[in-house]
Amino acid sequence: MENILIVDDEKNYPPIIAAVLEGEGYETLTASSGHQAMEILKNSDVDLVLADLKMPAMNGIELLEQIKKRDPDLPVIMMTAHGTVEKAVEAMQKGAHNFIQKPFDNEQLVVFVKKAVAMFNLIKENRNLLNTFRRQYRFGNIIGKSKPMQTVFELIRKVAPSGASVLIEGESGTGKELVAKSIHFNSPRNEKPFIAVNCAALAETLLESELFGHEKGAFTGAASTRKGRFEVADGGTLFLDEIGELSQNLQVKLLRVLQEKSFERVGGVKPIYVDIRLITATNKRLKEEVVADRFRDDLYYRLNVVRINLPSLKDRAEDIPLLTNHFIKKFADERRASSPVTGIDRAVIRMFYEYTWPGNVRELENVIERAMILCPGETIQSSDLPLDFQEIVSRPLNLENIAEDAKLNETLAMVEKMMIERALKLNNNIQAQAAVHLGIAKSGLNQKIKKYGLEIGSKR
Repeated sequence: MENILIVDDEKNYPPIIAAVLEGEGYETLTASSGHQAMEILKNSDVDLVLADLKMPAMNGIELLEQIKKRDPDLPVIMMTAHGTVEKAVEAMQKGAHNFIQKPFDNEQLVVFVKKAVAMFNLIKENRNLLNTFRRQYRFGNIIGKSKPMQTVFELIRKVAPSGASVLIEGESGTGKELVAKSIHFNSPRNEKPFIAVNCAALAETLLESELFGHEKGAFTGAASTRKGRFEVADGGTLFLDEIGELSQNLQVKLLRVLQEKSFERVGGVKPIYVDIRLITATNKRLKEEVVADRFRDDLYYRLNVVRINLPSLKDRAEDIPLLTNHFIKKFADERRASSPVTGIDRAVIRMFYEYTWPGNVRELENVIERAMILCPGETIQSSDLPLDFQEIVSRPLNLENIAEDAKLNETLAMVEKMMIERALKLNNNIQAQAAVHLGIAKSGLNQKIKKYGLEIGSKR
């Protein structure tokens, strides 16, 4: 239920207004002075202020200024007596939502109040959505404890407060847009738009219009003027995903925008100036594209002020249990079953370690979601995993990569060494955990480490 604060030094008006508004389902608070009103605002949630213009000590305009300093979005309707319309206009210029003259019609008052409250409700919804985004994309919600991910976190922390262009490189499914959003929502631009465009999803002609907008009649089908993503993102962040797919023609135009900070709509001649932060991403190695003459070197250096390399899931395998638990919690509410999934069988985790994850974190998320749908119990079993996934993991050792004259003992030793190295890496060099992972005693693992001359850090 919305709260409305009525501020008037006259004794008769506040009770009358309160009765009218309470009859419409609103709750009301009253104050006899501007100072009292500000005290109420400090301690109560208010959705609208009705304030008289002429009050002693602090008049209506002074109260309005104080309210706007505290919350620029809180609507204020000024109540004016005959002969104070000019002051009411001044109040509107200083941010008042509207004004109403005394004595006023009750129905008119209700209409004004409903419009102001509806507007503020929309603002509050947007605030809540923004806060949700901020929580969702704070650094702590990017899952990972591995060294490669710690490096990523550190880069995000350093680059977010700046306005520098950021280039994010990584395989498909590694979470490039998540990192881009984390940078935006932890930057001074976080209250402005975050606009994402996939450069590979649209044809060149459509992409140009999408980025820069177009004027009415610029081409067949352009029935009206349309703003592009650069304009929509003004003051905020523009995220261009798959930047490596940009044509040479659009590369030139993008470079000009970055240099001049202006552009023209398709079919237009008037320069449009924007203030944006540009974050780009690619699953290609953009430096190699420059060497191959497929990407402009001058644009590359404009984009590559700070580069963040996202590791593949196989290169951060120790994060798999964390990610798995995260996705189980994420999909738990969507699962309608008498016994909710709460965990995963150890054999499944072993399979996850064995798999190469070409689709990276996105593929892991999809596998978990499917398994939770099919799982009949509380624990995900190997039988709940996709059949093609099971087949790939269970394939026998490929002998084609082993020399025909290789000796059995030498080959077994090589495989054993590789498995130990991987287990140590996955368990952060903690031998006790690596031994459990391999299914052997810690003492046996210690012997094999000495046998193969492996250098490790922690020996816990």
